[in-house]
Amino acid sequence: MTNPSTLYRGGVLHCPADPTATALLVSGGRISWLGADAEAPAADRVVDLGGALVTPAFVDAHVHATDTGLVLSGLDLSRVRSAGELLDAVSAFAAGLPGDAVVLGHGWDESNWVDGRLPDAGELDRAASGRRVYLSQASIHSALVSGALLAACPEAAAAPGYDASGWLRRDAHHVVRAAAQGSVTRAQRVAAQRVALAHAASLGIAAVHECGGPEISDEEDFTGLLGISGAGVPEVYGYWGELSGAARARELGAVGAGGDLFADGALGSRTAHVSQAYRDGDSCGHGYLSAEQVRDHLLDCAAHGMQGGFHAIGDAAISTVLAGFAAAAEKLGVDRLRAARHRVEHAEIMNKRMIAGFVEFGIVASMQPAFDRLWGGAGRMYESRLGLSRSLESNPMGAMHGVGVALAFGSDSPVTPLDPWGSVRAAAAHHNPSQRMSVRAAFAAHTRGGWRAVHLDNEGVLALGAPATFAVWSTPAGVDRGLPVLQAADPELRGADDPTPLPVCRATVLRGEVIYEEGVS
Repeated sequence: MTNPSTLYRGGVLHCPADPTATALLVSGGRISWLGADAEAPAADRVVDLGGALVTPAFVDAHVHATDTGLVLSGLDLSRVRSAGELLDAVSAFAAGLPGDAVVLGHGWDESNWVDGRLPDAGELDRAASGRRVYLSQASIHSALVSGALLAACPEAAAAPGYDASGWLRRDAHHVVRAAAQGSVTRAQRVAAQRVALAHAASLGIAAVHECGGPEISDEEDFTGLLGISGAGVPEVYGYWGELSGAARARELGAVGAGGDLFADGALGSRTAHVSQAYRDGDSCGHGYLSAEQVRDHLLDCAAHGMQGGFHAIGDAAISTVLAGFAAAAEKLGVDRLRAARHRVEHAEIMNKRMIAGFVEFGIVASMQPAFDRLWGGAGRMYESRLGLSRSLESNPMGAMHGVGVALAFGSDSPVTPLDPWGSVRAAAAHHNPSQRMSVRAAFAAHTRGGWRAVHLDNEGVLALGAPATFAVWSTPAGVDRGLPVLQAADPELRGADDPTPLPVCRATVLRGEVIYEEGVS
């Protein structure tokens, strides 16, 4: 039998068009019937859901698959809380490496350490017994590197962002990052990509948006990832972040010329371009693009029929991007810009004027709720960088949703872990109560929002004729009209430390194909 039908029955379906539905029939990769168990048609195969919740599968709208896989299978530094703990972790990891392999680690975040002292290049040399060491900060916009790696990249010393201590930012960071990642073989990269995509599927994620570009990956890495898209793993929609590179993005198989096309850096490394100086620094970060460059990139995208986009975190960078949009609108017209659904990744420091610009130009805001969960609120990194009042204005998802900005949620993995239900919870429990979204709205941004961002408007729903792309969940937290209750009843327990259990994925189905099943590796 070449295309057997499958009936999934006995579930709780998140299906607004038919809220009483308990079963669905899949045939030809699509949902061919929805309704009550008692009315279900015959099928070649029947799956008893046992009361499990069935929802549209998640889309993660911003990932770096190779880096994610390397972290999942390598040196994860997200739990270290001091320079000493970091050095101990490096020493233990380096002891198990063969030959002269480079120590690659990720995830340290000094903002939550006992003290903020960072180890220097010499200390890393000693911990790694002379190996080259590259340890990216949680934001991936800076890194700690050993003296051996600095010696292997002498050109970094002349680049902006160089520091002999071994904490590198801006262009110097890009130089050493390229050298460190060049030590990873092609086979290791492919393996890492498969690890990342398999992990995504185990979390109910059926599609990811890969944000590549010449400064953070290479073309072979990017096209290799696109080549395994959907082959028993989640689908991959690629964005290539090269300025005025729409033609090249199309040649590489990307759906857009954007993603991590950097208008600025990151708050963690103090390179996000902000209008007021950092509270714990003496600069406003750095803007990488001018309004004219933004305009010309959008015009290039229009000439090639491509979606565009930019990485912009700070308010000064976002202002520059919006000025570029306004200039492009003078040439193309606002309606043409809106139709393209150009994107801005992150959009963390915004005000009402900027939000209005997103509405005017139809910009999709690709945002990461976990940023607020991890770094927002009193006593955390945003307060250190910006001060408490400015930090509480960051990541204004609720305000943007309230005026109709299209949202697509993701993780920026490995900056934050793949964790879709955790992201839904984070959006619903924002540290600033005025920025909270309903669970239903946050869930839509992490499902249908991701599909709309790649112009697939009919996906991300359980509906007759729609692609059979869904996830099956155990829900220890209970269900509320088809969606879990994600927050504890006690308001004091809301937020990042809420102990309420999240749903656990039992199966992920992509266009009728099971790409993950609990207990099956």
